[in-house]
Formats: sequence, C-alpha cells, structure tokens
Amino acid sequence: MAPASMPPTTEAREVFRSLGYTISGGETTFVAERKWRRVHVVPLDADDAKEPEHVLTDGGEDGARLRCYVTWKRAAPDLREFLLGLKPPYDWAVIGVDREGDFEVMQGAPNSP
Repeated sequence: MAPASMPPTTEAREVFRSLGYTISGGETTFVAERKWRRVHVVPLDADDAKEPEHVLTDGGEDGARLRCYVTWKRAAPDLREFLLGLKPPYDWAVIGVDREGDFEVMQGAPNSP
C-alpha cells in the first residue's frame, strides 16, 4: 500500500497514458491532451484530498477548462464530496487510484448541486 502522504503522481500519469492522452508539464501537476480535450491534472495525497482548499485552482493559466484531481482510492470520495459542495467554475472529475494500477473515475460538473 502506498503511503497516504505521497501524491499518486506516477499512477496519475499512467492512467492518462493508458487512456491515450499525451502528457506535458511539471513533475507534480501536468496537462493531459487527447483530441480536443485538454485536462489539467492535479495529483493529491490523502491529506490534501481531505482538506484541498490550498491546492485547488480556479482554471489555471494553461488554458485547460477541464480539471482532474487524482488521489488514493480511499480518499477519493471525500474529495468528490468537497468539490460538489464547492461548485468550482470548471468541469472536473476525481480519479481514485491504487498501486496496482486500478482506478475509478468519479465525475462532477460545474455548479453541481
């Protein structure tokens, strides 16, 4: 089991590569592109997923209107609930991952109730 204090950056990159996305950008956050989609990807450790206020962005400067927050599976439901309450002004999803390469996508929408 991966330490909860480490963001699943490698796992996040593998998920998007397996889905056919091209990866570019920094060592922690990155941009994944495929066809018309440009997604700003933010891996979060379990602690940041429970209290993410300081790591969430408002749309960023990279031109990506889609956001995907990737965290460990056990922390993903809490992050999704937080985002549903926050109602960020962009399309978003949460992906919960594990070390074995399994992942679960939890979608959200802008201004979700």
